[in-house]
Formats: sequence, C-alpha cells, structure tokens
Amino acid sequence: MIGLVFDIDGVVADTESVNAAVSVEVFRDLCGIKVKAEDFRPFLGTGDTRYMTGVAERYGVEIDPERATALRQEKFLAVLARDGMAPYPGVIDLMTAARDADDVGLAIATSGNKAKQFPVLEAIRADRGWFDVVITGDDVTRKKPDPQIYLLTAERLGLAPGRCVVIEDAPAGVAAAKGAGMACIAVTNTVDARALAGADRIVRTLDEIALADVRALAHS
Repeated sequence: MIGLVFDIDGVVADTESVNAAVSVEVFRDLCGIKVKAEDFRPFLGTGDTRYMTGVAERYGVEIDPERATALRQEKFLAVLARDGMAPYPGVIDLMTAARDADDVGLAIATSGNKAKQFPVLEAIRADRGWFDVVITGDDVTRKKPDPQIYLLTAERLGLAPGRCVVIEDAPAGVAAAKGAGMACIAVTNTVDARALAGADRIVRTLDEIALADVRALAHS
C-alpha cells in the first residue's frame, strides 16, 4: 500500500494568482498601501496567517492577521463563485486513477483552511469522497515548511512516511514533504524548477505523471 498526497493551492488549480490578487486588495483596504502580487511568493504554502504577516513585515506595517485572512478568504470565494476554476492538466486523471487503485491511499494535505479549500475541490469537480484522508491547516499547529502536516497525513493513512508521495508546487511544501521522509513530485505551476530543486522529480504538468511513476517513487 502507498499513499498519494495532493496539496491544493497551486497544485490542483491556479489558485495562487487569485490568492495574490485578492491579497493585494486586502492590503489596500486595510493598510492603505500598494503591494505587489510577487511579494507573496516567498510565503507560498506557509499558511494563511504567515502569507499575510510576511508581506506586512516586509513593508513595515501592522496588519490584523485574523481580519486580513478573513477578508482575503471572502474575496477569494467571491472570485471563485463568479469565475469558477478549472483543474490543471492531469490532476483529475491522476486523482481518479489513484482513487480506483486498490493499493493507493489518496489524501489532501493543505495549509489552507477547510472553508477556503473545500470550495476549490468542488469547483474543479473533485469529490471529497475520493479522498481517504483530508488534512487542512485547521488540523495542525505548525505550517509548512514544518513536516507536521505530512506526518499527520501518513499517520491517518496508516502508512510509513516513506510509503507516501507528495505533489507540491512551492519550496515550503517540498521542504515539508522531504522533512517528513516522503518522496515529492514538484510541478512548476507557481515557481520555476530551480526553486523546487529539493523534489525527487520536477514536471511541468501532471500529464507527465502516471500512477506507475508514483509507485516507483514510494519506498519502505
């Protein structure tokens, strides 16, 4: 038995560009300053709070993390409801192949909260019932790059970490997966391959990955 673990933001769909755009609006509304979408890049995958406070520190301003993340979520969900969201190439095919395989446990492990991440799965038509385990930022006390979220995922799957393969798009996520002792496939949806150098395999899209590749990466 092996585990296949998907991150959500930047892995299953282009959420990161929306996250950055609405976060720029939050800083305008709450702080009265103009920040750039690329300012959020170093904080990808580190959780909702750090995503906002990291940029606030960079600009030397105070921001209420709870208020900021709530407003960001509200704006994100409004965009999602208005525009919808398509999955990245290969995502649904790989998910359904894993769902239908007898020797694969399928999981979600995301630093985002349930209220924001579950609507993304619904938008791309990924049924929550496909997943044996779903872990979000609500379930952990330490966010990526800390490995806690992936260690908890392996525990819930009933597998040794080395039997799990993670799909990530950000350096913090790759570091968390490797820190947990898991193999990692990184997809260059969000950052370039150089930033993902710690991954076991780097691909442009998940069309390049078959379930046989996942099995080959998992080890005891």
